[in-house]
Amino acid sequence: MGAGLPAGCAAQEGEEVVVASYGQGRLWLKPYDWTYLRVELPPSFSSVTMDFETDMDIQREHMKGIPRSELAIICLMNSNPPIPDISESYLDSLLSNFLPSGPFGNGNIINQSNLAQCLPFQKNITVVRTNDQISPGVWYIGYFHGIGPARTQSKMISRGKARLVSTHITVRECPTSAFWGPYCNQTVEMIGCSQPSIDNNNSRNLLDLNIERRNSWYPREHNRRINILSQSQLVEKEVGSNVTALARMENSVTCSISNNSLCVRQGDMKFYFLDVVDLALQFEITAANFGVIEPSLICYLRYNAFPQRDLHDYSGDISHDPLVVKLPNIGRWYIAIETVNKTQMNNTASKPVLDTMCFSLKWQLTGCLNGKTGTNCSWEVYGLQRVPRRSPSIPFESYYIPSDERASLEDSHFYLEQFLSNSSHEQIAWTYFFLDVPRGSAGALIHVQLKSDKELNYELYSKYGGLPSNDIWDYYASRTSSSNSSVFFSLQNSTNSDMDLSIFYAKEGTWCFGVKHPTDTANSQTYMSVSLQGCHRNCNQKGVCHSSVDESGLTFYSFCTCDRDHGGFDCSDELVSPNGHIWQSVFLIASNAAAILPAFWALRQKAFAEWILYTSSGISSALYHSCDVGTWCILSFRVLQVSY
Repeated sequence: MGAGLPAGCAAQEGEEVVVASYGQGRLWLKPYDWTYLRVELPPSFSSVTMDFETDMDIQREHMKGIPRSELAIICLMNSNPPIPDISESYLDSLLSNFLPSGPFGNGNIINQSNLAQCLPFQKNITVVRTNDQISPGVWYIGYFHGIGPARTQSKMISRGKARLVSTHITVRECPTSAFWGPYCNQTVEMIGCSQPSIDNNNSRNLLDLNIERRNSWYPREHNRRINILSQSQLVEKEVGSNVTALARMENSVTCSISNNSLCVRQGDMKFYFLDVVDLALQFEITAANFGVIEPSLICYLRYNAFPQRDLHDYSGDISHDPLVVKLPNIGRWYIAIETVNKTQMNNTASKPVLDTMCFSLKWQLTGCLNGKTGTNCSWEVYGLQRVPRRSPSIPFESYYIPSDERASLEDSHFYLEQFLSNSSHEQIAWTYFFLDVPRGSAGALIHVQLKSDKELNYELYSKYGGLPSNDIWDYYASRTSSSNSSVFFSLQNSTNSDMDLSIFYAKEGTWCFGVKHPTDTANSQTYMSVSLQGCHRNCNQKGVCHSSVDESGLTFYSFCTCDRDHGGFDCSDELVSPNGHIWQSVFLIASNAAAILPAFWALRQKAFAEWILYTSSGISSALYHSCDVGTWCILSFRVLQVSY
């Protein structure tokens, strides 16, 4: 993105300032060509406007009549590059969700991380997104000219006209951190946090604070409770669990809100945000100290975006019971609070309602010490370190092993049983491994393999940004079933003793893999390998894996260039059958025998110039058609390829 403009000192509520802009004048897409553009939205953004100009104008009613080889589309997706034609059903769903022209996305939410939204090329397209519609972070725009399995098929001749698209993107934010919302007309306060140091003067907010550094944890459970009072004092107390109390004060965190901020007028909403910077079991929010007249205090929570009454991740009445979030994602959580009078909700006669309600909030974060998590903090959590491969075929190609002396840097796998959690109270336990996908590598895939010398009775759960569980996960696989409903997940080559899965175009950041296993694993030996790779199954041996860089130059992505007979994302789609390939070769190559007769006639007439012309033309045409059908090429496609 281009350089941002500084916020002016005179900026007021409701005014937005431009913080970043990007312009791309002319992008030519040849037939079956595609590329991506990375767009980063800062946490403080209020809106983003994307303007596209193309040399096509595809109307909705004409979409079905256009061959997919000629269809040009633009796709928008959160966190990872979109692959609209990874399957026929996925492509159909994206095209069926096409929105009319005009401001694209007004009132339409595409905040789901695994959902793209696409629209065909039109003369002028405007995409407007606000921070109550999409989350901040990395977004990818995909430009595709020709979609379907043939997009990755090798072609010596690319038939068709190149298409032109121009892009201009503007990112705006509110002038100060006190103003938030899509129109900068809402105020929000951070639940400020600090960590006492030795000199008691080093205070940092939670964004800069790594709570619970695993190397300094005790193997005990603790709760942190911070009471945020609406009166003139802030009371902090550390509440121990039934196991033990927190013993090390250097890990304590103090969170507070200014004294007068916990009073809400009827019909208004108050907004706050807090940051979870490490793996946690849960956090909960509750309220107290209402006074004589108790309203219902409704709390809305949303991860990484502003909550609304009809758009949030969690909600509840916190005037009596806390709102609990199990296994929260690492990152920023936004909180909205409003008061609703109970008697008005029940349509009964009510006492006079106070115009403003004041109360206190309690926020409690529950975690474990010393690399533990789960029930009674008895389950193991390990960090995996990334080891780059020597002479990688693509950027970022690497494997992951535990940061432990039990694993060798020279081995790309490790034996699982020595790391599994032990429990004498339960028959089933969990063991967690977390890893980081580096910045700029969202165009790679995570490949995980489990291989055992006995029947594999493990289940594997994965989740981005937090701990997975039986109920909360992004992808799941076992010996008998998996979450194959996702087009970005593949489970293949699995047997009774082997599990092999891939996550396509894995988003950059923290991933956690949870292994659910019996506690008695002494008689089995299983090795686990986790790697960051380029192409799925090495293009199934039907193509070559390549890598490229998006238009911003900040993200690489891998893709397959398939042979003449195959196509699709991983070259698994057979486009030309073996028999069809043979007949194509015979007819196209043999058709050049027609040059034999004029060449023979010219030779008999001693017209040597014509003989050379006819003979060379026939041979050249035969070589050309032999390469075009994939039988044999005298040179590579890249050398021979032409477009018209």
